[in-house]
Amino acid sequence: MTKERLYLYDTTLRDGAQTTGIEFSLEDKIAVARLIEQMGADHLEGGYPGANPVDTAFFDKKRTRFARFAAFGMTKRAGRSVDNDPGVQALLNSEAEAICYVAKAWDHQVKLALGIDLDENLTGIRDSIGAAVQRDREALLDCEHFFDGYKANRDYALQCVEAALEEGARWIVLCDTNGGTLPSEIHDIVADVKKVCPGDKLGIHAHDDTGNAVANSLAAVEAGVRQIQGTMNGIGERCGNANLMTIIPTLMLKPIYADKFEIGVTTEQLGQLTHISRAFDDLLNRAPDRQAPYVGASAFATKAGIHASALAKDFSTYEHVPPESVGNDRNVMVSQQAGKSNLLTALKRNGLTIEKDDKRLERLLREVKEREARGYSYDSADASFAILARRYLGKLPKYFDVESYRASVERRHNAKGELISVTEAVVKIRIDDELVMSVAEGNGPVNALDLAMRKDLGKYSDQIADLALVDYKVRILDGGTGAVTRVLIESRDGEGNRWFTIGVSPNIVDASFEALYESINYKLIAAAGL
Repeated sequence: MTKERLYLYDTTLRDGAQTTGIEFSLEDKIAVARLIEQMGADHLEGGYPGANPVDTAFFDKKRTRFARFAAFGMTKRAGRSVDNDPGVQALLNSEAEAICYVAKAWDHQVKLALGIDLDENLTGIRDSIGAAVQRDREALLDCEHFFDGYKANRDYALQCVEAALEEGARWIVLCDTNGGTLPSEIHDIVADVKKVCPGDKLGIHAHDDTGNAVANSLAAVEAGVRQIQGTMNGIGERCGNANLMTIIPTLMLKPIYADKFEIGVTTEQLGQLTHISRAFDDLLNRAPDRQAPYVGASAFATKAGIHASALAKDFSTYEHVPPESVGNDRNVMVSQQAGKSNLLTALKRNGLTIEKDDKRLERLLREVKEREARGYSYDSADASFAILARRYLGKLPKYFDVESYRASVERRHNAKGELISVTEAVVKIRIDDELVMSVAEGNGPVNALDLAMRKDLGKYSDQIADLALVDYKVRILDGGTGAVTRVLIESRDGEGNRWFTIGVSPNIVDASFEALYESINYKLIAAAGL
């Protein structure tokens, strides 16, 4: 039997950016886009070009290799033509392949929030969708407040759907904007909408204000929609959006969906889901939700006792899916009963192969677990993992040793009487039998150390000439001024390659230096083609 195709539309970089406490820089967006593509989304919505400098810069070039690059924005303003509307023109002139327009589908909001009549709103939908179609862009309409609008004025809500459909919209997305609609309502309303619009042109955009965003998305699929919108780890304003990290494995591993539908995520990508989820949280500089379905550290954890005894006889007694199917671990408290398969996958991801019965694998696994207990997180720092693995497998070249370093910060008045901070770093590096000492001033100790290390690396200087530090994140793992600190550094080279390294120490400068040191080593390994 031929399966029906479901499409995943990721709005992490747009709707997810509205999460309290999250501000994506341009570099953040580029890094997150890579994770979204690793996850296997069909569409990647990058933001709202023209709304702010970061989003505008993000859309100055195509940022995806596999996913369709989508932009979000409003339909044309009342009283203006499409050609004379700066917002619409910013969308049309961006590098987006798809344009998702948002328009209110609740008559009350059209009159109250927009202050226009209902027909003018429909005109805006038609003209905007038509403009995108004429420019050979995939056109989507996000029907904002759709479910509340349907309840208040069914006919007008459906008119919004029909207006977009008539102008050639590829997708018409029904949005539960305030997150208050329940699964049974979603199902019944979607079934009714299908009377005017085919299901293979309908999408669902669910918010989690009642804790039902995933359930509402699945109810909509059962009623006929064929596109699901959501975010990584369910981030979003207020209580968040539908969590794609829960939706994806449910669609792929639960027969009620897997027997009927297929999505664009491969089994191999599904096996990376836990890694991607935790790497994303690290980029956000926040602790992962341990009890998150499928990908949480406790998702397959069982305390010793009767449950552990039953689990040893039959894993399915307390596991609804195999943890390795989503790249997670089975954790029976006191001892880990899994981990090798994940480690082999991580090694393969870094171009390293080893037999599963190789004793070095067990030693490496123990070292990784010991380090993670001390605060390391290799889900987000693949480059650091690659260095650690190479060291254990005897495949790490020795380029240079750092014999010592010193960083000093002085706060004083300059000749103009202004209070300034001056930072100086001194690094002594041994390359073969030569000892090199470099001194540099920088904008803080980390910058000064970075400049000093790369100032003179002898015969390796040319190989790191295009190395640049592009992001730096600090996370305190324990409270207090003597807390353990985790530093995550993102680096890139002149060809656009990016990698992450990690350092952990009670001393923030030591943690930073460790991450810097590993970044340079990783660059040298890459330059050597290893």
